[in-house]
Amino acid sequence: MKKIILASTSPRRLALLKEMGIEFEVKAPSYNENILGKKFSYKLIEETAEKKGLSVLENLRDAEIIISADTVVIMENEVLGKPKDFNDAFKMLSKLNGKTHKVVTGVCIIDVEKNQKIIKSQTSKVTFNKLQDEEIKDYINTKKPYDKAGAYGIQELPAGFIKEIKGEYNNIVGLPTELLKQMLNEITKMQV
Repeated sequence: MKKIILASTSPRRLALLKEMGIEFEVKAPSYNENILGKKFSYKLIEETAEKKGLSVLENLRDAEIIISADTVVIMENEVLGKPKDFNDAFKMLSKLNGKTHKVVTGVCIIDVEKNQKIIKSQTSKVTFNKLQDEEIKDYINTKKPYDKAGAYGIQELPAGFIKEIKGEYNNIVGLPTELLKQMLNEITKMQV
């Protein structure tokens, strides 16, 4: 199989790709995503994932496959990206408190040699229990979720935060692995 490049430095995406048994190299994308506060659309998320992949493509020399992704939390059609600070994180988690929100990941695969691209997205739904302000503050102080969309990482939330999850769990972590397998099979015509 061709050399695979993951256009992401997210430790969660790296771990998920390793769990899939895929050998890959990491290259940080140079595209600066700035979609905070924008009105949500699947096109917006998919374009962001594509631009991350294309920013890595600019610096490649051999024929390779690039995987890029972008995960956002959507509450009432508003994109909640990564919080700037404690207050921003508290505001985001308070918005999600006791409600259901969507987690959407756009995934782009570029086959450099064939000059082909596949872009898709996956949605999961997460419902938070009604939390006390102190529980939210403790989580922010303990986990410092400033590098995570929506100010939380599903894999590190304390017991009792989540009431229900609908859809693929790995999508909420940051990479929908089932969708990624289908896309890789489609573009490489090989079973992953």
